[in-house]
Amino acid sequence: MSDDEQKKDETTEQEPQEETPQDEAPQDAGPVSDESSSPTGEDPSSSPPASEEPADEAPAAEAADEAPAEDAASAPAAEEAASEPNPEDDLPWKERRRLAKSRRPHKAGPTLDEEGRKAERAKARERKATLRRKQRAAARAAHAAGTGTPPAEKESNAAKVRQGIVVSSKGDKSITVRIDIARRHRTYEKIVRSSTKLHAHDERNEAGEGDVVRVIETRPLSKTKRWRLVDVVEKAR
Repeated sequence: MSDDEQKKDETTEQEPQEETPQDEAPQDAGPVSDESSSPTGEDPSSSPPASEEPADEAPAAEAADEAPAEDAASAPAAEEAASEPNPEDDLPWKERRRLAKSRRPHKAGPTLDEEGRKAERAKARERKATLRRKQRAAARAAHAAGTGTPPAEKESNAAKVRQGIVVSSKGDKSITVRIDIARRHRTYEKIVRSSTKLHAHDERNEAGEGDVVRVIETRPLSKTKRWRLVDVVEKAR
């Protein structure tokens, strides 16, 4: 190494590095230029910065951002409205028709006097009557006649027949017959005898007192006669 190079190294090691404080600003920097003033002389407020967007585009962008949010909020509301049952579906058809008629827009007609109103009502009644006749005729044409319910078979009850003893034959074509009844008592198991009298019709006056006869139930023949003589079983001795 030469002598000149050794001297340069020593001088560099001996010289301390001067640090400039950060707080102190250089005094000889000259006058500070005003930021508001531009070298070209133009007002900086007149031309917007390139980074800023125009005022008209900002609301449009915000509206575009809000539109999907509103659509997303309205979609569940529409689904809920569709899923909710309509309370009018449970109403009778006449009530639904009345509601639909009341919601129609009403058009005021011409002012009529009493005679005109009567004529309008008569026309409306005639129109409705014609419509009803057509509907009924269509219903009759579409209705298929059925066989219907067969008539009930009436089973005639057998006429009652009794056998008794003639106790009187004084009347003309009439006899009085005593019917003797003997039954066992349901509780005491005793034979209980009873009798009843009835009036019967004897067309040929065949029966006499003491005869054993058979009579049958028939239609009312007089005030008291409801029986008719069938035959004489045994003649009185």
